[in-house]
Amino acid sequence: MNTSNDIFSIDSEQAFNALALNIFKQQAQNCAVYKAYIYHLGKDPEKINRVEDLPFLPISFFKSHEVLSSNRAPEIVFSSSGTTGMVQSRHLVTDVKVYEDSFNKAFQQFYGCIEDTCLLALLPSYLERDGSSLIYMVDSLLKQSKHPDSGYFLHNYKELFQKLEKQKASKQKTILIGVTYALLDFLEAYQVVFPELIVMETGGMKGKRKEMVREELHDVLQAGFGVSAIHSEYGMTELLSQAYSAGIGIFNCPPWMKIVLRDTNDPLSLIQNQQTGGINVIDLANVNSCAFLATQDLGRIYPDGSFEVLGRFDHADIRGCNLLVQ
Repeated sequence: MNTSNDIFSIDSEQAFNALALNIFKQQAQNCAVYKAYIYHLGKDPEKINRVEDLPFLPISFFKSHEVLSSNRAPEIVFSSSGTTGMVQSRHLVTDVKVYEDSFNKAFQQFYGCIEDTCLLALLPSYLERDGSSLIYMVDSLLKQSKHPDSGYFLHNYKELFQKLEKQKASKQKTILIGVTYALLDFLEAYQVVFPELIVMETGGMKGKRKEMVREELHDVLQAGFGVSAIHSEYGMTELLSQAYSAGIGIFNCPPWMKIVLRDTNDPLSLIQNQQTGGINVIDLANVNSCAFLATQDLGRIYPDGSFEVLGRFDHADIRGCNLLVQ
């Protein structure tokens, strides 16, 4: 069985590919919904020996099935946000330490030691519901931060403004992570000129505001906070890893996560870099669920492996999902 040590010690493409194929063989046998999906595609797992040939499970199966490749009972269940009446995705996590290792190691890779950072979290819509994997991550990072001003903010914008001004004056390394609409709401009440601040938006208006294109949104946030770039996180309930962008919407993955693109007209075929396609994710931290997922996002990959998210499919269902309708 693969361990966290295997996953988080990957140091080359060859090591990634070897472990990905190893995890695929296990999940093709032990994850019931993935096994059935592969069977309906007419593929023989024993004959798949290249990462390029891996089948990707449509992410919507997390709404209709238990996606598990472990026989252990879940330690925690993460669920997606959704309006009333919507079916939520549910990620059954049998070893939450794998998730903790994933976000801690990725955060340190991209942002350094959290102990030395003042972390301010403006995440009202996430705090107001149960089952958020983002809140689980931020809770843990806040506990690790040694800074006394680190913490959550709901709608107490004046206090947040005062904290930001204090960190600016003391030249404290500070990260503000916020849901998009709340960052915009804050800027309607206060303006901050804090060039050293890292502003990370987690995406989504949650039905609170009209959606904006990234360029327009980032222009507003840059002007409002006085920063030269807006950082972003690419993550979701169904993944135990996140990619991060340090600006202009270009994301980079940690070593145990990889993005490939599928043809939007032939979703079982992959396409080359710098074309637009559906985003497939290999997330080896999903060792106990399914590590090979076809998302509902559209994107573009660059030669260095970084990627850009261009939007979502107009229709949520990905072709192939109806194979296992019960």
